[in-house]
Amino acid sequence: MMKLDRILGLVLLTLAIAYGWGAFHFPAAFAGPESVGPATFPKILAFILGACSLGLVLKPEPGAEALSLRVLCEIGFVLAVLLGYVFLIEPLGFILATTLMVALLCWRMGVRPLAALLTGLIGSSGVFLLFHFGLALPLPIGPWEM
Repeated sequence: MMKLDRILGLVLLTLAIAYGWGAFHFPAAFAGPESVGPATFPKILAFILGACSLGLVLKPEPGAEALSLRVLCEIGFVLAVLLGYVFLIEPLGFILATTLMVALLCWRMGVRPLAALLTGLIGSSGVFLLFHFGLALPLPIGPWEM
């Protein structure tokens, strides 16, 4: 039976290739193609995700469990949360949608609910401030947007 690490690695490698391909079709930055623009961060993420997924495919964890129904349910939960995040980020805004996503995923990994919620809120607020004010890249604000 194929190890879960290899299956996950192949899925993530496919995602990294699709994500990277999409990033190369973003509009060029105002200052030219060499400057930091909207495609820079997705390209970096695609490269990191691709490298990590190749590591999973080529050298899986020796004690990694095989694919089971419990593992499929866990993967399904994570995919459902991420899919919900995609649909909720515009109407709820970055901070609220990201807080909910991180809190649910942390809770599922065994973190107490209040700690998971605080992790999501502090993390999403920090990322929002970094992107909005530090990098001047707008993120959805949600219902408070004017």
